[in-house]
Amino acid sequence: MVENDERVVVGFDKADDAAVVRLDGDRYILQTVDFFTPIVDDPYMYGQIAAANSISDIYAMGGTPLFALNILGFPINDLPIEILSKILQGGADKAKEAGVSIIGGHSIDDKEPKYGLVVTGEVSQDQLVKNSGAEPGDAILLTKPLGTGIITTGIKKEQASAESISAAVDSMALLNKLAGSMLNEHSVHAATDVTGFGLLGHAAELCRNSNVAMQINYSDLKFLPGTKQLAQQDNIPGGTKRNLSYASQFTHFAESITELHQLMIADSQTSGGLLIALPQERADEFLINYNDKASISAFQIGKVTEKSETLITVS
Repeated sequence: MVENDERVVVGFDKADDAAVVRLDGDRYILQTVDFFTPIVDDPYMYGQIAAANSISDIYAMGGTPLFALNILGFPINDLPIEILSKILQGGADKAKEAGVSIIGGHSIDDKEPKYGLVVTGEVSQDQLVKNSGAEPGDAILLTKPLGTGIITTGIKKEQASAESISAAVDSMALLNKLAGSMLNEHSVHAATDVTGFGLLGHAAELCRNSNVAMQINYSDLKFLPGTKQLAQQDNIPGGTKRNLSYASQFTHFAESITELHQLMIADSQTSGGLLIALPQERADEFLINYNDKASISAFQIGKVTEKSETLITVS
């Protein structure tokens, strides 16, 4: 961040989902970037998932995505050009679904494919949603089940079932567009999307920036089909193990929450759902309205509590 730049509304200091810069009056510009290596075998679906993941940051802040640039690394001499075409087509089709035009980008010759987007969006001052602002008593909602990290590891080890793969791909490729459009309609206080740092990591950012704590009910969490079985077979990504090691510093787990359960909760997500804090009295209305339209149901996982030494309690 440029020091004393009054145009910068949100920089990197709060670990929010996108940078926010004031244009004029109450008009804000949003910008974010994300990319990663393939997590599924189908190059077209990889492109779709990478694009959905990148665009999600704009939705998490109550914004509307406008346009995007491709970021691509590809071993041009080692893999068929048809694979590259399918990756880019997947990204373009998902961006089109979001109403986003991909108008350029940059590519390099790289040993391992990498793909993602730089996404620019807009939001008015009164519509901006940050990962701060949660209040004690708020309900905590999540719009997608957990488990994509464990399942994609199972895919790499050829242990994931067709059902698990299909459910994970459908979830990761689903835009958070509907949830993002509903944030301001239901008096949402704070939101963020759940990605690489997992549920606990992103929940901790929300808690720190809101000066609150959080109670999560394990029995209310939902996981993609096959997540527990694959975890039992040691399909645990390194990122998930690092997430749990980090989260253990600020999370209290009830004795009933085994290490396996803890790893499932801390699982590193790709294109996960939105984590939303809103008044408890608005939670049922949000869930009814959202689930009436959504292909994957949202659910309440806990509540916001007063600030304490332990940021997150899982029971």
